[in-house]
Amino acid sequence: MSESPKKPLVEGVDYTIDPATGYLVFTATYLLKRGYCCGSGCRHCPYPPDEQERAGRPQKK
Repeated sequence: MSESPKKPLVEGVDYTIDPATGYLVFTATYLLKRGYCCGSGCRHCPYPPDEQERAGRPQKK
């Protein structure tokens, strides 16, 4: 079974570039399309706090 080709990310839809750091920042739209919370503490995470906690998101100090 062959894998289907992945669609390229679109700037302004799937991600933005943080002007202060130059880092790529995923949008809530992309994170929802991905379908799960990774627990990394993404800036625009659309998932509820209980789901973020289950995924292992670091606690805010």
